[in-house]
Amino acid sequence: MRELPPPPPEHDDGGEGLLRVVALYDFVPKEDTDLILNQGEEYTILHKEDRLWWRAQDKDGNIGFIPSNYVMERSRIEANEWYCRNITRTEAEQLLRQENKEGGFLVRDSSHQGVYTVSVYTKSQGATVIKHYQIKHTETGQFFLAEKHTFDSIPEVIHYHQHNAAGLVTRLRYPIDTMGRCVPATAGFSSEKWEINPSELTFMKELGSGQFGLVRLGKWRAEQKVAIKAIREGAMFEEDFIEEAKVMMRLCHPKLVQLYGVCLRQRPLLLITEFMDSGCLLNFLRQRGRALRETWLLSMCQDVCEGMDYLEKHSFIHRDLAARNCLVNQQNMVKVSDFGMTRYVLDNQYTSSSGSKFPVKWSPPEVLHYTKYSSKSDVWSYGVLMWEVYSEGSTPFEQHSNGDVVLEVTRGVRLYRPHRATSEVYHIMYRCWHERPQERPSFSELLEDIRDLAEQN
Repeated sequence: MRELPPPPPEHDDGGEGLLRVVALYDFVPKEDTDLILNQGEEYTILHKEDRLWWRAQDKDGNIGFIPSNYVMERSRIEANEWYCRNITRTEAEQLLRQENKEGGFLVRDSSHQGVYTVSVYTKSQGATVIKHYQIKHTETGQFFLAEKHTFDSIPEVIHYHQHNAAGLVTRLRYPIDTMGRCVPATAGFSSEKWEINPSELTFMKELGSGQFGLVRLGKWRAEQKVAIKAIREGAMFEEDFIEEAKVMMRLCHPKLVQLYGVCLRQRPLLLITEFMDSGCLLNFLRQRGRALRETWLLSMCQDVCEGMDYLEKHSFIHRDLAARNCLVNQQNMVKVSDFGMTRYVLDNQYTSSSGSKFPVKWSPPEVLHYTKYSSKSDVWSYGVLMWEVYSEGSTPFEQHSNGDVVLEVTRGVRLYRPHRATSEVYHIMYRCWHERPQERPSFSELLEDIRDLAEQN
């Protein structure tokens, strides 16, 4: 159990120097030390010594821990109900169509950092129209959607166009609030808990079998759905993994499957993770890929790239990125799973590039020949994952043995363009397969290219 931090220092200014935030989502306390959050209400942050769990005070003076990704400074654009975090152009269009409201709108990140786009829905002569307008700014720093109407802030721009179309396809009548339906995972269940008591788990149906053992749907404290992975005895280096699990729990991003905690008191060892309703991306593509539009395929690639960009920025290498190691939620959002796990596998066939289970068809030359992993080896695997997405879950180099693939890849042979990939999409994946790791793009560069492409479609 982590000790509580020391009490906050006394402030002569009545607390005016403390950070004030607004809750983006509701949060129900899991422990006595947590504080309830109500969406839209303001809170004062007393301590930020933990990056993921902050100590906060509500308007009634109650004090406790809150997940830092559930709040935002009131002055930030993210605190507005019409702003949608971590959403692609395709996901935005799906939300607007689902709501089916004249003048429905939302504001999201554009393809370039720090630039925002307004997506708006209207029905014109019986046909559905969705328009995307980039919020521009003048040389003096003012913002606008229509050049004649400039303002000092983005909220002022939105407020004006809520009452005046002024060149837009319709006025912004109805803000689409994604907060309730896309609640992010917290890093662990509370600020104190990383080891979970198995008596708090309810085991439900079997979801499948992974490289470490059985995976089942379950509930924590009979309320929160989770995936429970039972680690088969002899399947992994347990002691090393337990130390690493503490690091992995602190990797928290909307496009990563969250590790909530572990059960260490019995065998088999249990890993408790976020539950993803639609299962593994590979099966999803094979069952439903044909029905997905190309824009949605690109959106799935963008989701994975965002998760991998976060891992890259935190110097964390996945080592086994593939469609089988990504999961899909109810909103068809894709999240990266099982990052870093292969380091703890005890199976010789999985850890040796000559083994039949080794992911040869997803591996670059430096891994096949020298077992040299890096973020750039993850980039190679990401290119193969893109190929899987655009080939609706086909197996790369399907007609070739692992030994043949090693020879072919070493000679410079690369995967062909899948039938659903445009030349622009294929160019992105092909860049991932450069023989020299240093010549491959970073995930942040890939993400910029994919966002640019998504905005063009």
